[in-house]
Amino acid sequence: MNKWSQHVVLDVEADGPCPSLYNMISFGLVSVSNPELYFRGEVAPILDHAGLAEARAIVGVSFEQQKTFQAPEEVMVAARTWLMDLAGGRRIIIWSDNPAFDWQYWNWYCHRYLGENPAGFSARRIGDLDAGRRGEPLNTNAWKRRRETPHSHDPVDDARGNVEGLRWVLSEMDVPFD
Repeated sequence: MNKWSQHVVLDVEADGPCPSLYNMISFGLVSVSNPELYFRGEVAPILDHAGLAEARAIVGVSFEQQKTFQAPEEVMVAARTWLMDLAGGRRIIIWSDNPAFDWQYWNWYCHRYLGENPAGFSARRIGDLDAGRRGEPLNTNAWKRRRETPHSHDPVDDARGNVEGLRWVLSEMDVPFD
């Protein structure tokens, strides 16, 4: 098992800007080591409101449709099991395009439904790594041109595209994947 097997990219779709006030709709976890390995979590709403119409329009999932999704406690347990199997029981390291959004939902749902976060207390931002690599700290979006999978607001597709971008950044840094 290589060191990258514990690294995953997370993408979250939600009906508003923050957990506890809005519902996470779905999330995707994609392995950095092997982008064909992924977990899709679709969670039933925990709040009895549909959130922001514009957020739901972007995601393309109605409140009624979301009500048919699996209970969050079941989805989060399955996600943790998938992550632990992927990483051989080691602590997970999560990367994201925007952890300020994705991580807050992930962390909140983990603590609410699992009592812990299998990734600990932090996440890494792909854009910051790339900006630092290039010595351009304010240009945090250049790496996005390296995504091959179109950004569609499907959380697995978006996470996979972000894995592609992250792998490109790491290859530019001569970081081996084995």
